[in-house]
Amino acid sequence: MKDLYVGLLSGTSMDGIDAGLFEIGDATCSTRATLTQEYPAALREALLHASRNPANCNVDTLGRLDNWVGESFMLAAEALLTENRVDKSLIRAIGSHGQTIRHQPRSERPFTLQIGDPNVIAAGTGLTTVADFRRRDMALGGEGAPLAAAFHRWFLARSDESRVVLNMGGIANITVLPGSDDKVFGFDTGPGNTLLDAWIQSRRDSRYDENGAWGDKGRVSPELLATLLDDPYFRSPPPKSTGFEYFNLAWLLKAIAAVSKFESIRDEDVQATLTVLTATTIADAIRTYAPSTLRVLACGGGVHNAAMMRRLKEQLPALTVESTASYGIAPEWVEAATFAWLAKRCLDQQPGNLPDVTGATRETVLGAVYYATDFL
Repeated sequence: MKDLYVGLLSGTSMDGIDAGLFEIGDATCSTRATLTQEYPAALREALLHASRNPANCNVDTLGRLDNWVGESFMLAAEALLTENRVDKSLIRAIGSHGQTIRHQPRSERPFTLQIGDPNVIAAGTGLTTVADFRRRDMALGGEGAPLAAAFHRWFLARSDESRVVLNMGGIANITVLPGSDDKVFGFDTGPGNTLLDAWIQSRRDSRYDENGAWGDKGRVSPELLATLLDDPYFRSPPPKSTGFEYFNLAWLLKAIAAVSKFESIRDEDVQATLTVLTATTIADAIRTYAPSTLRVLACGGGVHNAAMMRRLKEQLPALTVESTASYGIAPEWVEAATFAWLAKRCLDQQPGNLPDVTGATRETVLGAVYYATDFL
């Protein structure tokens, strides 16, 4: 039995919303339609300010943004279905990740906050909406991340081959698929695109470094790279997760200030060094925690950074590094498919987390259900 599900999310870059329509069966997932819809400029600016300046984000601001993001997610889902002439009666549910504003899994009172009111999505689309996927895992002692590992195991694991699924979004994470009865596990390796985007946005009129072209003009600074790699996060064992709350422009500027006392570093040199930082921390994680891996399946926006992919292949010369597109799903739509699949898991009352990945004490059903109708 196959059903249609919509997956909605917005990443740490806060550019807008990825909306995907997926046909999901017991062992199959096919992409039926996709759409990316940018946030209104004022909303993106407000989200960036709230998330990067939490001390200045009051309750009224958060409530307003929760409604605004919910409306934007609802409109993205509506556009996806309208433009592709999809009969809503065929949709079982929407899985909405929402927009992460803050992720603090290791604070005195651990919490994670994704906004985008699912009531607005359900009421506006007339479709059952599943949301709030991370907090049940955290209530059981987990990090609430990375959640895509369960989908990676379900869709991309093979019993005859050890693989790693690498997601390079704002933060990079890996899922180790041993190819045997060994436990699947994974964790956030560190920055993916978040520092690269933050740096180019602070120095040039561009949201991102297309194909890594600007960074390719620079020279890697060994001193800056060593300073960045000395951060204790990279040495800490999994399970672990992180976000822009930790790896951000302030973190980078502190390292640059320490190194610039001894050498002159051009802006493009910093960008080149950040590219190598991401590639190095990913490669180190794979070599340390997945030494028998033969193949790396890459997804996320970082796959389209040619310089990043080249650096990564240089660091892992014995491995095959390729896109998930060769395995049935485009790299930029793996995360949307994940939350569509997690919506199915929730409605089917099946667990959606992997405790060996998140650190939770047990498996659990993830998500809260907002039904499309008032009477069941």
